[in-house]
Amino acid sequence: MALALITEQLAQAEQEALSALDKAETSAALEEIRLNYLGGKGVLTSILRGLGELSKEERPKVGALANSVKEKIQVRLDERKAAILNLEISARLSQEKIDVTLPGFGRKLGNLHPMTKLTEELTQIFYGMGFSVEDGPEIETEYYNFDALNTPSDHPARDEQDTFYTNMGDHVILRSQTSPMQIRAMEKGKPPFRFVVSGRVYRNEEINARKFPIFHQMEGLLIDRDVTFGQLKGTLNEFIRLLFGKQLKTRFRPDFFPFTEPSAELDCECPFCTGSGCRTCGHRGWIELLGCGMVDPAVLEGAGIDPMEWSGFAFGVGLERLAMLKYGINDIRHFYTSDLRFLKQF
Repeated sequence: MALALITEQLAQAEQEALSALDKAETSAALEEIRLNYLGGKGVLTSILRGLGELSKEERPKVGALANSVKEKIQVRLDERKAAILNLEISARLSQEKIDVTLPGFGRKLGNLHPMTKLTEELTQIFYGMGFSVEDGPEIETEYYNFDALNTPSDHPARDEQDTFYTNMGDHVILRSQTSPMQIRAMEKGKPPFRFVVSGRVYRNEEINARKFPIFHQMEGLLIDRDVTFGQLKGTLNEFIRLLFGKQLKTRFRPDFFPFTEPSAELDCECPFCTGSGCRTCGHRGWIELLGCGMVDPAVLEGAGIDPMEWSGFAFGVGLERLAMLKYGINDIRHFYTSDLRFLKQF
């Protein structure tokens, strides 16, 4: 009696499921039917709970019948799913037509920040002169930022009024110059050296049109045998020519930097008025461009390099100053405001 009842229930479930599938018109309806008949709480599962009332001989027969019913429902389900999917795609295509003859919506391309453009240009200039490119950390120790560069402990640059000290340690600072890479490079390698390094530096500056607490520097170092000040002058003159696209007069004024001896400030003839005087150069005809000099022997000794055998020169330039000159920008704060009216000019 139980066998006949379960067999009849399976046959009825098969007929009802196939009929429901044939009438279904959406993917959602198919999913509902699948759960209703094949799900864990579906009709077939409920029917098969009566297997416990059957004998051992009857159970395999019912199991085989149940699998057959399940397979038939699954096959019809897959067929209807494919058919309905094609119908739904056709309906969408008929309703969501795209007129390919309409003009497209243009997307404006972005452009490089002026500081990025200038950094890449300077890197290419010095790369063409045989300089490689180094990179270093922005968080430095006083040793690399000052001590190893021959800067005495009482130097004003080491005051908190000029340098940003961190709470990461007693002697951990935000680097105030890219010069620490001179020491790091000399410690990890052997001369000769010829490289430039650029990046952000930090100084406790008053914010105005010409100063900002964050700015960018590019530092250059050359260490070799029999290096002369004349080679430094020739390198920087060629750099200026390539940067401004014309040969400009230069002059070297004596100055003092702890890590170079002798030291100098390099002025170049104003590229906008060619020395006749204008607003950009303050009607002086000259523009202060960068600091430079021969590497102090004490710096070489501190890095384990014999100053009797090796010599070299170093130079450092503020990239914002160069960008302001090259692009005619009158306020350093423009570089950091993210004002699209300014950035779109480049």
